[in-house]
Amino acid sequence: MTVSAAFAIVAVIAAYALGTFPSAQLAGRSQGVDPTAAGSRNPGTTNVLRTAGREAAALTLVGDVGKGVVAAGLGWLIGGHGLGVACGLAAVIGHVAPLNRGLRGGKGVATAAGMVVVLFPVAAAVAAVVFLWVLALVRIVSVASLVATLSVPVVALVVGAPAGEVLALVLCVGVVVVRHRDNLDRLRRGEEPRLRRVGG
Repeated sequence: MTVSAAFAIVAVIAAYALGTFPSAQLAGRSQGVDPTAAGSRNPGTTNVLRTAGREAAALTLVGDVGKGVVAAGLGWLIGGHGLGVACGLAAVIGHVAPLNRGLRGGKGVATAAGMVVVLFPVAAAVAAVVFLWVLALVRIVSVASLVATLSVPVVALVVGAPAGEVLALVLCVGVVVVRHRDNLDRLRRGEEPRLRRVGG
């Protein structure tokens, strides 16, 4: 399906706006916690889990993944797979750098996952396996998230995705990696927190 450039731009802007939806803040507020002022101050699932509990974390995850799913799905529906990728990427950027919150957003992994599930299901399945495997090995969510995210454009390339879409995925990975710079600094210092073992 072919759409005008103006319509595509409007769709991408709308996807960015969707990405700014404050899932973590709303979920945390339901438990009396502002995740941007507690713990690591990151409005993401892991920090919400640590500061507001499992219910709020589950709501945050669903909201953040949903932003990527809706943005990518609607973009694909109205303008084809390429526009779906552009809208999905815009939602990730909106989540990471929301203008309405001074560019202080989350780290983009869940929203990117929503986009990839819709547009690149094989890459999503591989990334999920990679995430669980790395998490089981090191018990550090940031490490598992980064390794899984890095796997996505590689798998997309292997299964024959168009070069432009692979480049968009590489850009998405770059955004996620940059947003994890604090985690990378803590990893270098050996201070990145680990998940507790069940029963431990």
